[in-house]
Amino acid sequence: MTPRRRIAPSAVVWLFLGSAYFLIPLLATLLFSLRNDQTAKCCTLANYSYILHDPDFWSTIKLSFIVALETIAITVALLVPTVYWVHLKVPRLRPLISFLALVPFVVAPIILVVGLLDVYRGTPEWFYAQPYGFLAAVYVVLAFPFMYFSLDTGFRSIDVHTLTEASQSLGASWPTTLWRVILPNIKAAALAGSFLTLAIVMGEFTIASLAQFKTFSVYVQYINQNKTYPAGAITLLAFGITWAAMLALLAVGRGRQAPITEGEK
Repeated sequence: MTPRRRIAPSAVVWLFLGSAYFLIPLLATLLFSLRNDQTAKCCTLANYSYILHDPDFWSTIKLSFIVALETIAITVALLVPTVYWVHLKVPRLRPLISFLALVPFVVAPIILVVGLLDVYRGTPEWFYAQPYGFLAAVYVVLAFPFMYFSLDTGFRSIDVHTLTEASQSLGASWPTTLWRVILPNIKAAALAGSFLTLAIVMGEFTIASLAQFKTFSVYVQYINQNKTYPAGAITLLAFGITWAAMLALLAVGRGRQAPITEGEK
């Protein structure tokens, strides 16, 4: 029988401090959001009712979530084959791509959006004037370092050459190898990059505001500037919705594993 491990008292202390650092601001925001807008006294759910019955709340969160899913799909479709090919055929290019992935960290979002607005000027109206076109293209640039470094870590944790040779020796094509063999082995890395991308898109304000698109972050900023106590409610709702979306994405990505039958053992 394996002996039970005892948890060190210092670990409990640090866990408590970490939890307090995370939960106390949320609790303070919750209490603030429960105050009445007229009397400033607790407790009422009127602020949450105001936000949930606001049509702009639902329209902006739908827009941001669709753009986030679009950004994730484009980023994964571009970077998974690229990182796979680099690790398999041209590993000497890894330092160059890693350097390029750092560029979005160096360039400020306000400079990036002004430059890309000028670059994309003259493109079709359905792309330049629509958030599903312009914003998705810009957010792919912002998500590039997060998705790339996550995928790069995932590919370094597997034997790409052995998996590819084994797959092709069984007659699999390149797309089949990538889809049926490589992708399942880097699923955790792809999900990690997708989580970060989702959080970035849902919370990005500067680019959406300067491009004059009313996304969820722009709506949150409007409430924070013009409404006192509903600002606390929208903050907690935004926090909860982002985490719920991440959990849903995790559930979809993990899927269900088929049970192993006796014949497969």
